[in-house]
Amino acid sequence: MIEYQKRNIRRGAKMEFRKTKEGICCDAAGINLPLTLDCGQAFRWRAHGEGFRAAVGDKLITVAESGGELLFSADCEPEALAAAVTTYFDLDRDYAEIERVISSDSYVAEAMKTCRGLRILKQEPFEALISFIISQNNNVPRIKNIVETLCGCFGEPLADGVSSFPSAERLASLSEEDLAPLRCGYRARYIIEAARKVASGELDLEAAASAEEEACMLALKGVTGVGDKVAACVMLYGLGRLDSFPMDVWMKRVVRVLYEGADVRGLFGGYAGVAQQYLFVLARQEKYLDKFGK
Repeated sequence: MIEYQKRNIRRGAKMEFRKTKEGICCDAAGINLPLTLDCGQAFRWRAHGEGFRAAVGDKLITVAESGGELLFSADCEPEALAAAVTTYFDLDRDYAEIERVISSDSYVAEAMKTCRGLRILKQEPFEALISFIISQNNNVPRIKNIVETLCGCFGEPLADGVSSFPSAERLASLSEEDLAPLRCGYRARYIIEAARKVASGELDLEAAASAEEEACMLALKGVTGVGDKVAACVMLYGLGRLDSFPMDVWMKRVVRVLYEGADVRGLFGGYAGVAQQYLFVLARQEKYLDKFGK
């Protein structure tokens, strides 16, 4: 048994991993894997065999669920893989308690009836920043294609034609013309500027993660092309700030229709970002909002 200990103030949990022939496995902890990996918060996961595969940092990781366990494999030592997936899947956090808190809201509770097990991934901050810059006024298939092309052109090759996400320094050395293969239009300028600000230290994403909310938002919005929605997405999906509540077209309608335009963040005990993900999925199920006639 591999035991990987992470600090968890709320429950002091010890995450245990068991070695398998292919890699490692652990308790699935109630994670709905397909929903979590394909709900618009990350853009690199692809179906692979019975599970999913993506580059996470410098590792090409495959994950599948079987018999109540998550099965992970990658070309690295088990201890390194355990550390990587514990961070990325936020496995040391007590999501049962989070779900208990946010399910006091009737609409979130309704969403959980059909899609319980959503988890907020903790992605590498720079990858989240660039990915959500690309996401502006874009659909998910096209976002995935642009991100994959970016990685293929400028990332480090890993295996089977998959490359890592390029570093800020690598992208900072490029010109807008270099990004032509991405066919990302006006976003090329935003990508280059963001990379240069991160590479130079002008934008310190690690510092932003622990800054006050307003300071964090202002730091991110100092990048051309980053507005409230993109900044909130980076805060939630890249900086681990679970109180962030991104407002895209869908969520604006959710708030207007279900909550009569009220400020709902305070309803969820610091976990507004998790609630937002459930509400987003609910709103897109069988034209759920249409029945309210608003």
